[in-house]
Amino acid sequence: MKSHKPTTPSRRQLTSLDYKAVTSTGIAHKALLKPLAKKAGRNNSGRITVRHHGGGNKRMYREIDFRQNKFNIPARVETIEYDPNRNAFIGLIVYKDGERRYIILPEGLAVGGEIMTAEKTEITAGNRLTLKNIPVGTQIHNIELLPKEGGKIIKAAGSAAIVMGLEGNYAILKMPSGEVRKVLAECYASVGAVSNSEFRTINIGKAGRNRWLGVRPTVRGTAMNPCDHPYGGGEGRQPRGTRRPKTIWGKVTGGHKTRRKKKWSNVLILQRRKMSK
Repeated sequence: MKSHKPTTPSRRQLTSLDYKAVTSTGIAHKALLKPLAKKAGRNNSGRITVRHHGGGNKRMYREIDFRQNKFNIPARVETIEYDPNRNAFIGLIVYKDGERRYIILPEGLAVGGEIMTAEKTEITAGNRLTLKNIPVGTQIHNIELLPKEGGKIIKAAGSAAIVMGLEGNYAILKMPSGEVRKVLAECYASVGAVSNSEFRTINIGKAGRNRWLGVRPTVRGTAMNPCDHPYGGGEGRQPRGTRRPKTIWGKVTGGHKTRRKKKWSNVLILQRRKMSK
């Protein structure tokens, strides 16, 4: 983590990662880059469906291999790189047959390290194997929810699930949120926690840095007019004037459950995550 000299009020609090100390190159592999069009929170009709998005630096998308479906072929980590589209580091791996792919880099895997995808292989950082062959207590990431579908969960910086045990055709996993759930034991997962665990300690420091990331200003509901928000209006500071917290559109939030009661995965969840207070 890198701190800065307090030459301005914003730089006094600002912290950032020392990417030069972690990454091995600043140049991306051209064959795995593609243009990334900006949506600014709009859907295909041009309507804003996600507020506070817009602007930000231009980016190219790195094609990440979440499937890692080249089985029993060893691969070597060629470079460790920064990805502007995610908070984890990525690694460029080269297989024995010469093919190159990007993967989400796990903690502890360095340049020159070897990894492999197989039904059963060594339990070392970066190796990918089926859940039924991963020992209890192992940290894993990039987990499939259906066989051969590719990794769907646990891909954020510093995150990892823990294998709790096996029960019939299912593996029992404990998620970073505290949720305990079952996943088919035939699904693949990568060993280790996702890299860049220090990401959560970064202090943005100033509003302008959020704008570089494509985050626009967020206005509080109490600062709006009555026509714009249920909390708006009033002379001076006012209580919100409504028993339950609401969104800008008047929908109840703050403890109101939004998960579908008949969702197909309900039977796989053994223990719900702990609600934050």
